[in-house]
Parts: sequence; C-alpha cells; structure tokens
Amino acid sequence: MSTRVSDLLGGLAPSATLAVDAKAKALKAAGEPVIGFGAGEPDFATPEHIVEAASRACFDPINHKYTPTAGLNELRDAVAFKSKRDSGLEIAASQVLITNGGKHAVATTLMTLLDPGDEVLIPAPYWTTYPEAVYLARGVPVAVFTSEANGFRVTVDELERARTAKTKVLIFVSPSNPTGAVVRPEQVEEIGRWAAQHGIWVMCDEIYEHLTYGEAQHVSLPVVTPELEDRWIVVNGVAKTYSMTGWRIGWMIGPKDVMTAAINYQSQTTSNISNISQRAAVAALTGDLEAVAHMRSAFDRRRQTMTGMLNAIDGVSCAEPEGAFYCFPNVSGLLGRNFGGSVPSTSAQLADLLLEKIKIAVVPGEAFDAPGYFRLSYALGDEDLVEGLQRLSSFVAAG
Repeated sequence: MSTRVSDLLGGLAPSATLAVDAKAKALKAAGEPVIGFGAGEPDFATPEHIVEAASRACFDPINHKYTPTAGLNELRDAVAFKSKRDSGLEIAASQVLITNGGKHAVATTLMTLLDPGDEVLIPAPYWTTYPEAVYLARGVPVAVFTSEANGFRVTVDELERARTAKTKVLIFVSPSNPTGAVVRPEQVEEIGRWAAQHGIWVMCDEIYEHLTYGEAQHVSLPVVTPELEDRWIVVNGVAKTYSMTGWRIGWMIGPKDVMTAAINYQSQTTSNISNISQRAAVAALTGDLEAVAHMRSAFDRRRQTMTGMLNAIDGVSCAEPEGAFYCFPNVSGLLGRNFGGSVPSTSAQLADLLLEKIKIAVVPGEAFDAPGYFRLSYALGDEDLVEGLQRLSSFVAAG
C-alpha cells in the first residue's frame, strides 16, 4: 500500500536544531521557565540603518513587483563588493544568485552539482542540514569523522580515507557549526590542493566568517587555493553577521555555467526573493562592520564564560571554541549516572532529561553525528547563559 507522501520526503529527517528551539519556545510561551541553548541565531536586533532601508523600500512601488530571479542588481553588486572587501574573492556580479537564506543556497548548490549516486564528503560533527540536502539532491552523504584531540579540524588524511571514485563534492565549513572549529590557513590551502588534485568540487560555507576569536583566522578556500580553478561554490548570507536570520537573505557564488543552471532552477521554484529583504541586505553589505564587531565582543565574553562553567562541572569537558557562537562539550562522563532515578545512556536521553527536570534546552550530539556531546549556543543573554549553566551544575552535583 502506497503512502500519502513521496518516498523522497518520507525519508527526510526534520531539522533537529529547529525542533529543539521550537520546543523550548513553546514551553516558554506556556509559562515554563525554559532557557534555550539551541538557537543558531544572534540575540541582537538587526542594526537600525538596515531596518530603515527596508522601511523605505516598503513605500517604493518598484518593490511590490517581480524582480529578476537571480536577485536585484544592486544586491548582486553588493555581494561582489563585500566578497572582495572581506575575503579577497574577486567575482563578477553575474556569478551571484540571491537565495532565501544560506540554507537555501546550500540546497540549491547541491541540487545543481549532483547526479544520483554522487558522493559528498561532510566532515563530522556537521550541521544537520548538510546530509539531508545531499539526500534531496539524490546524492550520497559520506561522513568524515574528525578528532576532538585535533579540535575537530578535518585533515587531508581523513578526507583521503573517505574518498572514492564516486566522490564529487566536499562540503567545507570554517568556522564550524556545531564545534566552533576554525581550520588553520595552511590547512585550508592543503585541503584545497587535495581537492584540486582529485578534481573534487568544494562547497565553502562561509556564513560564520566574521565570528572568530583570539588568534583564529578565517580564510576563503578559493582565494588561498587558486589551483582549484573554477570547481568551487561559496555560500553565505547576512543572517549571522548582521543578526538578520529572519530576513532570509543568502547567496551562492560560482562559475557562470553552474550559476546559469542554479538560476534556472530557482526560476522554477521560488522566483525572486523578497525585494524588501534584498533592499535591507544592500544596506547591510555596503555599510560598515561595526555591528558585527559589537556582537563579536559580546560572544567572545560569553564563550569564555560558558567554557569555564562547563569545565567546572564534573563529567563535562569542553575545549574553548575559536569561531561561530557554539560550545560543543563532551558529556559522555555524565552518561550512565543516576540522576534522581533516571539513568540516561545517550546524550539525547540526557538532553530530554535536562529539559524535563531543569528546563534548559540543548541540542544533543546525535543531531550532528556526534553522540556523547551537546551543542550549546552562547547567542543568548548573559544572565540566561549563567542561570542555565548554574542549573546544569546544580543538577549534576545533586546526582
């Protein structure tokens, strides 16, 4: 007997991170004192000048109509300007496709590049969307497991062990969600040369490019590895840098033949992205980076606070993240322990227990193919961050 939905979508997993965030918000709306560590979005308002640009755009009738599928010319120009300014990547505006957020850019990239059976290497732990986007494009996701001892930074040796004759694409992200790992510039070059040697495409997710701390440095793989020639795609967006997650503006950059196919695909799916949001994004990208500097300073303070408080809990260990806004503690030392009659054997069970007993919401490592870990966002207010971790510390101490 056939099901009411297609086999393709019947086999698609929901977003674990969005599910945790939605559950926490629903409980909070119901009056529960929930503190959510699950959200992957800054807790800051979008900068005022960006909002004002959107407000003005609402009253211009030109924005009430369809515009080019690939995006407003002004925004495609702004993406080209921003790419050269921030990472040294020189592109033509015609190589840019404006998408409905960074996630849409990822899905469109994979839909454009993959044929059925093509393999995509995904360093693990990984953002939950990557393997599902590969699956939707009829490709085969291949997890490449990294080492906590190496800071979860993928190596050429790890990639080479996973490579087969069917490998077509490598997904490369630095800084990383969920680990906060930042790959060293010389290692980025080495990975790019390896991909070039084997004719492998690289999709570079640069959404966290401006959120690095201490000595960590983001570099753009196509810039430092010209040997890769035109077998790269860069995906990015305004969500993290400008606190614009709800505006849904991302982009995909690549060689012109690939971009023509991607634009054709978008013309038959979404058409153009919201003009109001695009006008806001123009203001964001052509303005300064003062807002992100302010956010980065707050995130830097919070990551140090969170790392210190986590490491003070018996059974928890956490390396200090170098980028993004997540800590990725190892909580395997808490598994199998008795907490008031409950004995969680997995990090997923432990996460459920914490939400039930002490009203903190975390994303278990199973969502990122890393059981035994948690992802905790420090993109929340300082008081909530400290209160939530104090609850966790007291819960563990009480046993």
